This record gives sequence, C-alpha cells and structure tokens, in this order.
Amino acid sequence: MDERYKGIYELAKPFLNTRDNEAHTRVAYSFAKILMEAEGGDEGVVLPAIILHDVGWKIVPEELQLTAFGPGKNNMAVNRIHEVEGARIAKEILRQLKYDQALTDQIVEIIMGHDSRKEPVSRNDAIVKDADKLWRFSQEALQIDPARFGIDPKVHTAWLKEQIDDWFITKTAASIARHEHKLRAESFKDPLGAN
Repeated sequence: MDERYKGIYELAKPFLNTRDNEAHTRVAYSFAKILMEAEGGDEGVVLPAIILHDVGWKIVPEELQLTAFGPGKNNMAVNRIHEVEGARIAKEILRQLKYDQALTDQIVEIIMGHDSRKEPVSRNDAIVKDADKLWRFSQEALQIDPARFGIDPKVHTAWLKEQIDDWFITKTAASIARHEHKLRAESFKDPLGAN
C-alpha cells in the first residue's frame, strides 16, 4: 500500500472485515496499479476509490450479501445498498482526512455506481471497475469464491472464462484476466496427465 493512501486504508479497514473484503481490496489495489501503468488514470482518484469501493458491504447483513453477487446472483437492491452506503462512508473517511474535495467528488461518483452502472463515467471509473473484477481471477479469489458460492473450483473457473468479454472495459484488463484464468486452469491439471 502506497504511503500516501495508508491513512485511507486504515480508516477503511473496520468496514472491510466482511466478505473477505480486506483480501479483495489488497488484490484489486494491485491490479489497479497495473492497469494505471498501461491505461493511464489519476492515481489520486483510482487508488482511494479501489480502497473504499466495497466499504458499504459492512452495512449489509452477511446473510444477504451472497444474494447480490456471484454466479447466478443478482439481487440488485442489496447490491445497490452497498454502493450507496459505500459512497456515504467513503465521503466521510475522505472528509476526516481533509482529502481534496474535487478528487473526493470523483471517488464518491465512482463508488456510487461501480457495480450497477454498466458504462464508466471516466477512465478512472473504468480502471476501478476492471480492477474490482480482476480480483475474481486471482489465486486468492480461487481459494475463497468457490467455497463461499458452494461451487466446484473447476466449474467456477470455467464460468469466469465465459465472463471475460462481457466484464472488462479495458484491453489490458481483459488480457490480464485471460492470463490469470490460464494460470488458474493450469492449477487443475494433473502432472501425470490424468485430467
């Protein structure tokens, strides 16, 4: 975590102790940095937005969270709660830190629609959306998501591959997703050729 954003992360941490969001945030943050190198974007918007984008899940009861995301899940009312509450919490955290108001406004706008809004409002928004979804292709996610969704890891990995063309906005993110998917799929191969 870059020193400049540690204060944001520390204030966000109490809101990230649900849904494995702390791990999700760290991985998505790493992907956001990679995407910015290739695609541009404003670090002062993208990195705080990725740190804060899911703080709103803390407000949603855990038994409802799994109705809103994952394979075959689309309870958009619950998903929307996490966006609205996340934007409110993010605004308060950034206010406490006296973060630049113009940047705060952009961050809050991104968080307010990072899942529900299909078309990005800016390059920064596109990078946050893509970094958020790239988490699902990571080794960490493969250890968490299939178990929480009650899905065989191989089936889940195959499902992820089908989502790449629809999910990603930037070419860089789609390329990373294909690479990460290949690594996850190869982890299922039997070295003796039995698979």
